Amino acid sequence: MAGRAYRLSIALAVCLAAPAHAENTGLDRLTLRSDLLGWEAVGRLDTGNGGFCTGVLVASDLVLTAAHCLTDAQAAGHVDNLRFRAGLRDGEAVADSGVARAVMHPDYAPANGVSAQNLRRDVALVQLAAPIPTGMAAPFLVEGLPRPGEAVSVVSYASGRAEAPARQAVCTVRGRQAGLLAFDCDVTFGASGAPVFDVSRQRARIVSLVSSGGPSGYGTLAFGMELPARVDELKQALRTGRGVFPDRAFTARRIKVGDRGSSGARFVRP
Repeated sequence: MAGRAYRLSIALAVCLAAPAHAENTGLDRLTLRSDLLGWEAVGRLDTGNGGFCTGVLVASDLVLTAAHCLTDAQAAGHVDNLRFRAGLRDGEAVADSGVARAVMHPDYAPANGVSAQNLRRDVALVQLAAPIPTGMAAPFLVEGLPRPGEAVSVVSYASGRAEAPARQAVCTVRGRQAGLLAFDCDVTFGASGAPVFDVSRQRARIVSLVSSGGPSGYGTLAFGMELPARVDELKQALRTGRGVFPDRAFTARRIKVGDRGSSGARFVRP
């Protein structure tokens, strides 16, 4: 799995990467409440057994994250271990909630690992048991991808910085092709599902999610997907019940998806 994923990352890097590197401004830990202002809707999605991903509110009761973060919950057929902690920093969250139900993109296939098709569909929605008031954590809108060469920003939790979010204020879209996005943001285990923001407007908008990443000949690259159509498809699935779990008609089917580390994130080890 890891070897195949690494080869895929290199292949995508070659076809997507832009010729020049952007200046990397590094990560800023959002430690103080004032640091977190405006980013409260980004939170840590705890998945059980010490694992976690990053998620972001797109409605008061809907959290957008990576589909591969939910494979264990889907296989178990329940969401008992899932909990979203908005704006979590050093043990204190702006708000937190358990999960009522969840849905992975219907075309995401865990058994296929880190394939280009899965990267395009590595999106999921988690419906919270209790909505989080917008006055506490205002959801973000989703829009289309920026052009290659434009700046984006990422807010994420990750291994080694699980207790507070970190923001990389500026990284760069390195390329875009067939629904895939490559960018040079600093991400690692736990950053799966982290929102990639276009910050060119007064209010940031989500343009992609972190799905996978790793080192390449162009430096560390992360990969995401086009979101608007995927999010619309997930909302439709929630309305119709297609693929939603838990469900009374759901039959648990365990799928071996390989070693994802303690966070469940699909990141590449060279």
